[in-house]
Amino acid sequence: MSHRNTVSSIERRQWLKAASQFAVGGTLAGWLNRETSASGEGSATSAKSSTSEQGAKSAASATGAAGASGAAGATGATGAAGATSASGEAKRPLRVAAINSIYRLRSHAYHLCGRVIHGYQRNGFHHQPRLKLTRMYNDQTPAEDLGREYGKRYGVEVCGSVEAALGGPKNLDVDAVLLVIEHGDYPVNDFQQVLYPRYEMFARIVEVFRQSGRVAPIFVDKHLSYDHRLAAKMVATAKEMGFGLMAGSSLPVTWRAPEIEPPLNTPFTEAVVTFGFDRGVPEIYLFHALETLQCMLERRVGGETGVKSVQCLEGDAVWQAIDSGRISARLVDAALRKSPSNNVGPVRENVRKPLAILIDYLDGTRGAVINLIEQVSDFSFAAFRKGNADPVATNFYLPIPPGARFFDPLMWNIERFFLEGQSPYPVARTLLTSTVLDLGLRALKEGRSRSDDALRIAYAPPVDSGFFRGPVAE
Repeated sequence: MSHRNTVSSIERRQWLKAASQFAVGGTLAGWLNRETSASGEGSATSAKSSTSEQGAKSAASATGAAGASGAAGATGATGAAGATSASGEAKRPLRVAAINSIYRLRSHAYHLCGRVIHGYQRNGFHHQPRLKLTRMYNDQTPAEDLGREYGKRYGVEVCGSVEAALGGPKNLDVDAVLLVIEHGDYPVNDFQQVLYPRYEMFARIVEVFRQSGRVAPIFVDKHLSYDHRLAAKMVATAKEMGFGLMAGSSLPVTWRAPEIEPPLNTPFTEAVVTFGFDRGVPEIYLFHALETLQCMLERRVGGETGVKSVQCLEGDAVWQAIDSGRISARLVDAALRKSPSNNVGPVRENVRKPLAILIDYLDGTRGAVINLIEQVSDFSFAAFRKGNADPVATNFYLPIPPGARFFDPLMWNIERFFLEGQSPYPVARTLLTSTVLDLGLRALKEGRSRSDDALRIAYAPPVDSGFFRGPVAE
């Protein structure tokens, strides 16, 4: 994901002040839910408190599709290599295979694989993951390909097939798999979806699992598939075969300004995410916006209960939805005020062609993500809570490329997943966002709202959402 955001000095000072308060034990989210009982549920949880025990409890309580990211993910391969011996000595690093669409400068594979090789920063210090990139397969090798060069330099075998990268068609010898199918030259269908072969690559990986008689956890970068039916198949396969599956965007785990972690059972009634990107087809950034919305709204009363219907609007229809109250103008304003990139002047004069996905949840909660391309170049969230007239809002801070340090928190959570065999957050979230995105784009093409049983995905949110707190850099 590329980004062109800069943070104002005022926002930066406020963010650093909040981060320092959190680092010394201050409570940064207590104000979010002043109405909660004195149980302490309103306090922000430090990143260190996000233990595997908490994640396991949360995922174990998930219903429906969420079970695919539950205890079944604790495979023999991961458990053996990721554990510590009885003498207290750490065992060997996990062997990781990367199945990529393309490996070029600033591609997602470049950023994720690069963090396995070089490490990344956490809490202002360098962190070298207990992972070893053993092999990679790159589906496309254009002139700017860096895969072969990096393979020779860092001892990573670049293979000619998915099967070879895993050790052979019947010889799985890696402990974990990165599936990074983002960027490259792939066709676009009539629904404005890039036909990335995520499912096809996943199916080839699974076939090696079957032939080898063993499995390993898989991380799928971004949405599971452009087709929600294939996405559901991927989750069902992981559950059936008993391997861990994790997927999604970096947005849910990147820094937030202010650092807001809504307590579980926050009484959200409506929420909006504003963002602005116009690179490529619209689904690319709509997905990130949906993950931003979902990682917050899933923490509402009762957890995630599923979606009733989705609708996608563009142009004047978006303004009409705001004027009619279907999208709250106050929430749009509140989100934009948190955006360091917010443009000067009236939004409706600046934005030539807005695009929005509207979500009606089964429990009556309403959500919307709005692409305001000429107004902002980052992601912000705002929501109403029952019994409180004031919206709560935050910016999801994305450090700019070339470093793109929003991949640091994503890699940290991937590493936890690989080492523990347990996804820090349920794959059902990304199954839901993948389904909303697919049906939303189909609704835009068809000019109508879409309802489907596939949207009825219920799951329990994690105790800690896993987003990074504290300093962005040393």
